Amino acid sequence: MENKTISVVLVGVGGQGILLGSEIVARAAMHAGFDVKTNEVHGMAQRGGSVVAQIRYGKQVHSPLVSPGTARVLGSFEQIEAIRFAHYLADDGLAVVSSQMIVPVTVSMGASQYPKDTEDRLRTTFSKLIYMDASKIALGLGNIKTANVVILGAMSRGLDLPVESWREAIASSVAEKFRDINLKAFEAGRAST
Repeated sequence: MENKTISVVLVGVGGQGILLGSEIVARAAMHAGFDVKTNEVHGMAQRGGSVVAQIRYGKQVHSPLVSPGTARVLGSFEQIEAIRFAHYLADDGLAVVSSQMIVPVTVSMGASQYPKDTEDRLRTTFSKLIYMDASKIALGLGNIKTANVVILGAMSRGLDLPVESWREAIASSVAEKFRDINLKAFEAGRAST
């Protein structure tokens, strides 16, 4: 990985902790000694709209923008968002997708329909897929808000960053009172793959 730049894309819906997830990935890469660049697109995040975070790391990174078809890992905190942003993932890349379904306003108003065959579509779209109920895992740990870190734990299996770098990144990114639960969520995500 000497001169390679690794690209990671996180997607989901506003309020799912994508920006915290992005911060943790970036810090894990920094703790591992890499140059890091990040980019976030918030859109209508506060109203349940799409959120995309891009993280690139390597010996020297010149741009935070991930080109389509180049991401090593796509982490999706909501299942349909994975399909919407699938074009970012490299052919041999890993998609880690939460089975969580967040119904958009257009669906709740009856203007469109949420696909009923989402899991089948995901399995067809991604050759390497970890499809998991991150919310259920997080709830089992006692805090549903750690579902984002569960996803990061599973994603860590597809990235070449040392586990200790991830742990340091989590510890430095969350408030002290939430450190232990987030570290447990990360380990649960790693163990679920």
